[in-house]
Amino acid sequence: MTQFRLAAYYAAAFGANGVFLPFWPVWLTSRGLSAVDIGIIFACTSAARVLTVPLVAQIADRRGDRKPLIVTFATLSALLYLLYPVSTNFFILLTVSILASTTWFAGQPLGESLTVIAAKRDGFEYGRVRLWGSITFIIVAISAGRLLEGRDAEVIYLIGLLAVILMVAATLTLPNPQVEVSTSSAFPLFEVVRRPSFLLFLAAAGCVQSSHGVYYAFSTLHWRSVGLDDTVIGLLWAEGVIAEIVLFAFAATVLRRVGPERLIMLGGLAGLIRWTVLANTDWLPMLIAVQVLHAFTFGAAHLGAIHFIARAISPQLSATAQSVYAAAVTGVASGGSMFVSGLLYASVGGHAYYAMAALGATGAICAAALSRTKTESAISGR
Repeated sequence: MTQFRLAAYYAAAFGANGVFLPFWPVWLTSRGLSAVDIGIIFACTSAARVLTVPLVAQIADRRGDRKPLIVTFATLSALLYLLYPVSTNFFILLTVSILASTTWFAGQPLGESLTVIAAKRDGFEYGRVRLWGSITFIIVAISAGRLLEGRDAEVIYLIGLLAVILMVAATLTLPNPQVEVSTSSAFPLFEVVRRPSFLLFLAAAGCVQSSHGVYYAFSTLHWRSVGLDDTVIGLLWAEGVIAEIVLFAFAATVLRRVGPERLIMLGGLAGLIRWTVLANTDWLPMLIAVQVLHAFTFGAAHLGAIHFIARAISPQLSATAQSVYAAAVTGVASGGSMFVSGLLYASVGGHAYYAMAALGATGAICAAALSRTKTESAISGR
């Protein structure tokens, strides 16, 4: 029953992502925003998480539970999404986006922490639960693409709002495993970031995941500009996530053979290939071929990160560690990448992917260095 409730949570969360990741830039464009404006919004919403997400997670670690905070922030996010239709200019849109995105993402690292704790307690595999989020992402991305054909971009907002409301309902059903409260007098954040190996891990994962900047913010707009219809674009997004699901299904076997650090390294190397190809061609058969690499650029890097944290950090500090990872990767690294992506895409179009290829290569180098560091004992909150 615990696995089912967690799977429903991931399904709701990534169902919303299935709308917002591929198609939210289209909705923003319909509001008159330029590529640079969109890049600024994506960058600012990512940067806002840097301060708020770790602070929320430290509260969770001091409390010893996660569910009440997850429910609270999901509800706040849903209420803030109601303000989008009345956001009449760029600055209002920017403000609403920062607030809605911050509350949305504040609960997600707590959800990851809750799932890892429950998996250890009940003996199930994280990847087998997480893949249901990816499955729902596919269904929603394809459906949204088809619904958008010949319709006003406002459809994107309506589907997204429904997904956010379903997310609130899913959080209410989550289990609430209790964790021993940290007895350390130091701030949980300091306990987590004081290890050089953890900082190197953040650099590796941050570079690999932030290499998706152009893809997340501008691939749909770019593919539209070269003549691909919304159904095909939805299918391209879905293909990448299908490949990710296959990897998650065999996560335990892959982790035993490869290890977390090498999974992150594989993600970086795959990014070097994937983004270099996308910088050079819009030919549909080639796009189909390289979308499979999403299994590595996102899936392998994410699995590697989650399991590195589970191995290196004690449960008492797991929420803080997950939030530091989220803040560094989806905040600092991805926020900077989104901002630069907006400038680059406005200037050179699809050739902006070359910068993403460089980020992937840098992440692979950092991960290779991490794999050679001496394994440290788990960082404890005691």
